[in-house]
Amino acid sequence: MENIVYKTIGDQYSNDVIQLILPIQQIEFGVRVTLEDQPDLKAINAFYRETGGNFWGAFDGNTLVGTIALINIGHQAGAIRKMFVKKEYRGKEFGIAQQLLAKLLAYSREQGIKDIYLGTVEQLKAAQRFYEKNQFTLIQKTDLPDYFPVMSSDSMFFHLQLK
Repeated sequence: MENIVYKTIGDQYSNDVIQLILPIQQIEFGVRVTLEDQPDLKAINAFYRETGGNFWGAFDGNTLVGTIALINIGHQAGAIRKMFVKKEYRGKEFGIAQQLLAKLLAYSREQGIKDIYLGTVEQLKAAQRFYEKNQFTLIQKTDLPDYFPVMSSDSMFFHLQLK
């Protein structure tokens, strides 16, 4: 969609990020996670940006409609977090998830990151298909590097080796 704007965001958007993500997690998908379980949402700069990662938002006007974040976990590796798109903006016709992922992968390459990992939950079937379509490989938790920050709610894990 031509009126969607993508940009790097920080702490000034914390409330918008929380308003987007929590209802998707809790109401739409029934994931038992609270704001207290996710202190990063109130400290985007410290948690993502100041450690060599980043956080991006997709905006329709002034409304945040999508997010994705990268944690630089060292060892030329990164972890994707907070990939969420508002229900009304999902799908190929909008391409928001694809654009957000493209921004994250381009940034990762610029930073010399070679391996991207992520964890997700069983309920998020469309997300799993999205990652597989983008050449991510489903891996076992035991195949994760020991420096990957596992979230307690995650039960499925993916890996992408950047060329």
